[in-house]
Amino acid sequence: MTDDQRTQTPRTADERTTLAGFLDYQRATLAMKCEGLTAEQLRARVLEPSGLSLLGLVRHLAEVERSWFRNVLDDEGVPGFWKHPDGSFADFDTDTADPDEAFAIWRRECDHARELVAAAESLEVLGRYGDEAFSLRWILTHMIEEYARHNGHADLLREHLDGTTGE
Repeated sequence: MTDDQRTQTPRTADERTTLAGFLDYQRATLAMKCEGLTAEQLRARVLEPSGLSLLGLVRHLAEVERSWFRNVLDDEGVPGFWKHPDGSFADFDTDTADPDEAFAIWRRECDHARELVAAAESLEVLGRYGDEAFSLRWILTHMIEEYARHNGHADLLREHLDGTTGE
């Protein structure tokens, strides 16, 4: 990994800016954990018996971004990217997955999510999943938690791959 290029989170901003800043920091952390690795390393499942790989995490988080922001918040109803023929998610099936494609999709979903967050009238804007309502505030908080949890996985995967440690 190269020097830490992540933008620090705002320390005195309003709530939306603070939440969006923390989410962007977590997104940048995932990118940093994957930086400088080969396609084979990104696909590698190095923590048996877990099937996790860094590329699987990138694909999974692209799906999570798409689901929460496009489908729940914006009601776009778009399908997932990686599915098995039976309809189940295939984001962690990375044996032949293309890292460039996965990162491009992930970045595009992050960019679209940023646009939706910036355009929302307030953090009280509601999205729906079935009969349940979720505020933008809740979605942003959940996304920070989702990335933070998976970045912990990414820490372990990266250390096992090449010994690199760090935040």
